[in-house]
Amino acid sequence: MQLPADAVAATALVEVVRITGLPVDRAAPYPGPAVAHWTGADAADALALIATLPGSAQHRCGFFPGWGVRAYDETLELPLFEAAFCFTCHEVRMHGPAVPPPSATQFFAPDSPAGRSLLALFRAAGPRLP
Repeated sequence: MQLPADAVAATALVEVVRITGLPVDRAAPYPGPAVAHWTGADAADALALIATLPGSAQHRCGFFPGWGVRAYDETLELPLFEAAFCFTCHEVRMHGPAVPPPSATQFFAPDSPAGRSLLALFRAAGPRLP
């Protein structure tokens, strides 16, 4: 998976979001509580894992992401980028000032070792929703 390299290098904090719905428009943040904050090696390891997600073909489910991450620089003001993951349709949607348009929608293999590891990290970070 392609992440914005400059933004990854500038990331000081990764916020894990348990997504509860869809935003009002594609540029708005995904709604849901922040269930974890990763810094230092934890943030770098999570972003490295995301970067290793292998590609996949698109599967149709309507895009109902359950988990997302927001990457922040040291100012902790606006996210450099946000990525929302749908483990059913294999789609990742990213937006933010660091995301080039060709990278805004990508597809990943959730059943790959990296995909399973990422889902396990998310589940360890916060609760499942009913």
